Amino acid sequence: MYLIVTRTFPPELGGMQSLMWGLAKEMSKNFMIKVFADYHENHKEFDKEANFSIVRVGGIKFLRKIRKAQLVNNFLKENKIQGIIADHWKSLELIETKRKKYCLIHGKEINYSRGSFQNKKIIKVLNNVEKVIANSEYTKNLAIDIGVDKEKIVVINPGVDPVQNLNKKSLEKVESLLKIKSPRLITVSRFDKRKNHEKVIMALRNLKQIYPDIVYICIGYGDEEENIKNLVKELNLSSQVMFFKDIGNDLKNSLIAKSNIFVMPSIIHKTSVEGFGIAYVEAAQYGIPSLGGKDGGASDAIQHDKTGFICDGNNLEDIYSSLNSMIEDKKYLELGKNAKELSSKFNWSNTIEKYKKILQ
Repeated sequence: MYLIVTRTFPPELGGMQSLMWGLAKEMSKNFMIKVFADYHENHKEFDKEANFSIVRVGGIKFLRKIRKAQLVNNFLKENKIQGIIADHWKSLELIETKRKKYCLIHGKEINYSRGSFQNKKIIKVLNNVEKVIANSEYTKNLAIDIGVDKEKIVVINPGVDPVQNLNKKSLEKVESLLKIKSPRLITVSRFDKRKNHEKVIMALRNLKQIYPDIVYICIGYGDEEENIKNLVKELNLSSQVMFFKDIGNDLKNSLIAKSNIFVMPSIIHKTSVEGFGIAYVEAAQYGIPSLGGKDGGASDAIQHDKTGFICDGNNLEDIYSSLNSMIEDKKYLELGKNAKELSSKFNWSNTIEKYKKILQ
């Protein structure tokens, strides 16, 4: 049996939640597993559908961490466990065992200067596990730079489930919403500085002069939402930008599938960095190429000038010219075809084999 200890798990939404759900689901096909996850108000119905045991732990964050560690430590004393897989170094910080531990790393949660108080805590945990599983080459190199033993690090990109058939009614709804709008850009992410919606909107102002029917679809919510909406008004782009949040998967996937380019030229903001970008792969599954940023792990998900473009997210001209190059002569069609073909390498059926290799 393996334990999965995680702070991020469905039914809460997000990339990390999807990653930990996919990992637990695929591991349960090969091993007995038990998940220790944070409480979520809608977890009961969700947990009933899982074919493995899920223990939920509630309370305020600090006490929740202590209580979860106590539950895990008690379970370890009474049961034979092959190993523990954690989503975050903090999930292992209070767990006392000599059994094999594996910790996933994603980028921003380890991005603290070498020698700092937080860095010392991170290194203490990560240099005492069997393997550190980085989500990209970028995250691996970041971990080495901050002092993690490079011999312990293995890169395993996040997995994705094969896409399901799209809902016909949702597709029809999207076509009626977008009508003659073209080209179609889309971002699915939280509204925060790192995702760089701001510069995409500024580039859109210039692209509008060449492509008057262009549209930019933004799906998500977050701290920067009002600032981004205000910028749209200031630049007189209300007819070119559409905002969606709290929508179902059917509508979200239909909006992606009916778009032309997925746009997320991420930057490093303070310690926050895009370690990989599963959203690029999810778009590729629908034949949609991506524009990603050079800062972070996007280049693990996007092959430059083959499945999309990598640009300097801090450079407005680079974002503009990259998007224009992808739109000109509908180059996004060729890029999208390549993206769809190569997206299968990220399927969980392939990804889980890499996990099995290090666990066995």
